[in-house]
Amino acid sequence: MIPYARQEIGQDDIDAVDRVLRSDWITQGPLIPKFEKAVAARCGAEHGVAVSSATAALHLVFSALNLGKGDRLWTSPNTFVATANSALYCGAEVDFVDIDPATLNMSVEALAFKLIRAEREGRLPKVVVPVHFGGCSCDMKAIHSLSKQYDFRVVEDAAHAIGGRYCGGEIGSCSYSDATVFSFHPVKMITTGEGGMVVTNNSDLAERINLHRSHGITRDESKMHGDSDGAWYYEQLELGFNYRLTDFQAALGLSQLSRLDQFLAKRLALANRYQSLLKDLPLTSQSIPSCNSSAWHLFVIKLSNTASRREVFDRLRDAGIGVNVHYIPVHLQPFYRAQGFKPGDYPEAERYYSAAITLPLYPALKESEQDYVVRQLVSILGEEK
Repeated sequence: MIPYARQEIGQDDIDAVDRVLRSDWITQGPLIPKFEKAVAARCGAEHGVAVSSATAALHLVFSALNLGKGDRLWTSPNTFVATANSALYCGAEVDFVDIDPATLNMSVEALAFKLIRAEREGRLPKVVVPVHFGGCSCDMKAIHSLSKQYDFRVVEDAAHAIGGRYCGGEIGSCSYSDATVFSFHPVKMITTGEGGMVVTNNSDLAERINLHRSHGITRDESKMHGDSDGAWYYEQLELGFNYRLTDFQAALGLSQLSRLDQFLAKRLALANRYQSLLKDLPLTSQSIPSCNSSAWHLFVIKLSNTASRREVFDRLRDAGIGVNVHYIPVHLQPFYRAQGFKPGDYPEAERYYSAAITLPLYPALKESEQDYVVRQLVSILGEEK
């Protein structure tokens, strides 16, 4: 089976992890801050905080922004459920903004229209979370401008997008947001096994996220409420969580980060090759605006004949091609329907979902395997004529 995605682990990665496993530190050690600084430097951000997953990162950012009961967070319905769930963990209400049918990202026009209505009703969001679907940045300049007009915070869900660029800068520079969240799951551009990171230019936000990732505990005497009883002493200042990354995960992340550009170049070459090979078929792919350079986490096609999606999907799977679908719109999940959402609420996201198939794309994908995927698609779609 050709998977839709997979990690690429080399001997350097194995050696990096092995060195940590043979050292004195395997949980909280010196490689975690080194990894944080390296990712932040790559993005052009001032601070990085490594955590156990991108879900944990989202939860920590929302908590650090004091998102809570009575607040509202808006995001895209075309995302994994974690983006919305993390707001519910904080006790906030969740709502969605429909997508642009070309970029598959949050529609700025839909956001602007929804904000006008929300202001009239006194229900403006406290936080808006644009999701950089497939590795392509949302229109962050426009979203940032709206955030100033309507006074909301912006958190970029860039789980798909480390290494991508927007208007000349790295995704994660936080030039147009309060913070950016990355994922290091095995199918992403680089991996730590499981893991994530928050990058930000706000030192107070970074300090609070850092505190919350480890139970709200500090050993810094300058932050304690009383005098220290000794070298063993610590104080819990706030209610936090156990969202720490390990040192051997950080070692893997650092090793992988050194090859990020290599991974990105291969993904771009394969994506361009798909676009060339598929240009005459009855389908479209994600539109990447000219000011963007996508990280190409996913290569998604939209079939012109939506009625055939299930058949095309099943036949590709039967042919040994591990296609997938990203994503089932969050508001259509039973849990969210129980919150009052229903089919028809976000028609562009639903229309996209009904036609979408994710094709294999990862650095180790061979051109011969890609050719096989295309031949199978040509054969299947040709039979439908």
